[in-house]
Amino acid sequence: MTASAKIEDGIQSLSRVAIIDRRGKLGDGEVVFYHLIDGTEKGADRAALEGLDLDINYHHGNGRSYVILRERIRRTYPRLSRAHVLLFLATVLTTLAAGAILNGHNIFKEPWTIIQGWPFSLTLMAILGIHESGHYIFARRHRVDVSLPYFIPAPPPIIIGTFGAFIKMRGPIPSRLALLEIGAAGPIAGFLVAVPALIYGLHLSTVVEIEAGGFFLGDSLLMKAATALMFPGLEAGEDILLHSVGFAGWIGLLVTMLNLLPMAQLDGGHIAYALLGDRQEWLGRAILVALIPMGIFLSPNWLFWGFLILILMRTVKHPPVPDVNRPLTAYELIIGLVCLFVFILCFIPVPLKMS
Repeated sequence: MTASAKIEDGIQSLSRVAIIDRRGKLGDGEVVFYHLIDGTEKGADRAALEGLDLDINYHHGNGRSYVILRERIRRTYPRLSRAHVLLFLATVLTTLAAGAILNGHNIFKEPWTIIQGWPFSLTLMAILGIHESGHYIFARRHRVDVSLPYFIPAPPPIIIGTFGAFIKMRGPIPSRLALLEIGAAGPIAGFLVAVPALIYGLHLSTVVEIEAGGFFLGDSLLMKAATALMFPGLEAGEDILLHSVGFAGWIGLLVTMLNLLPMAQLDGGHIAYALLGDRQEWLGRAILVALIPMGIFLSPNWLFWGFLILILMRTVKHPPVPDVNRPLTAYELIIGLVCLFVFILCFIPVPLKMS
């Protein structure tokens, strides 16, 4: 029996206890809107579909019901591929190199000193890995076909040793709640690791005299608060020489902030589309336009990031997801507010500046 025949069999079984209002394709499956026949017992829809060789996702609320039917995915290859392992090991190596260089070691003349970069490497890899694990766990929870995280190495002179990490969602998102939880889980998880890393890194940092001609890291509200807490007596001519662990925490906050921009299929795009529906496109366009004056008057980094998003994603619009126009629940609103709060805390107007 083919996949379409299996799904058709499921729809026929459902039609014995429910009236099918409408149906449509959703990726490799079908979404079927229905209501139970009058007098039919509650749960009859589940009983009708029980035992079928299908992946079934039920959705109920506001007097409407729909079900997503897909053929069960049977994989014959391991989820942990050679590419995962090689990219992970390469990224460990490049972040070790970045950390060693940040600590003043010349790894090209003394290659063995690369191991001195382990505090930076371990911290940054943990932040990136836990960020992506948040996405992965909630994707699996919602039965979305998803890959394990891929890490992207970046050799010197890239000062942080990596271009980040990502997971590949190979199947469609079944609902608004799934999209919201999958999108929000990564930034929230990464934030919860980056904050203690930043604070501990500040504890290990030292105060130095400001010298002209150097690069300085920009301050977010969270960075300002942590600095004021850890160094209350900092004078006007002084600055903090951030320990590599603290620098990894700062990068984690920057990555969190950038990912929460409400554009395309960034984490913020997922969250904004789940909360706003089709209005997300207008918000994404407004943010993209706002990046131009920010790039001119604040930091050229904003122009680079906006250009990079357009090149990689080609649009600010998020792909459609079922039931996105239904009323939001209190739980979904709370998730959105938490993500907005995290974005505000992490926002850095001028990420890098020169004295």
